[in-house]
Amino acid sequence: MGSVHPRVLAALGRALSLELTSVQQYITHACLADLWQLNEPAALFRSEAGAEMQHSERIIQCMLSLGVAPAASQLRPVSSAEDLEGLLLADIQLENDLIFHYTESMRFCLLISDHLHANFFKSLLEEEQQHAAELVNWLKVLQES
Repeated sequence: MGSVHPRVLAALGRALSLELTSVQQYITHACLADLWQLNEPAALFRSEAGAEMQHSERIIQCMLSLGVAPAASQLRPVSSAEDLEGLLLADIQLENDLIFHYTESMRFCLLISDHLHANFFKSLLEEEQQHAAELVNWLKVLQES
């Protein structure tokens, strides 16, 4: 495959850290929703955790294909809240952090003409944008009820 720019490798590592942070946060939020007897939100948070886990797996596959051992450098502490609205706000913030990271990573790859990884980051970006939009819609419905 040839050499890959060290900054692309760093972006993959950071992406893995953010995705695994998301998995941890969504599972925690599902458990909190369970404690609050909010079955539908708990199921939705678990579904989001599964989607983020799939992203993590794709990143690990990409890293392994480059001959790099996957290593999430640091997971963030889980953002918690006292109610469902607060959980959604925390999740939207984390999704926005992922969107920012994938946007910047894609831009850098395009700058150095690494179209393979630019497309990889673009696909993750588009999925995270969809996740964020779904969370924003969920929050809007919750606030209107």
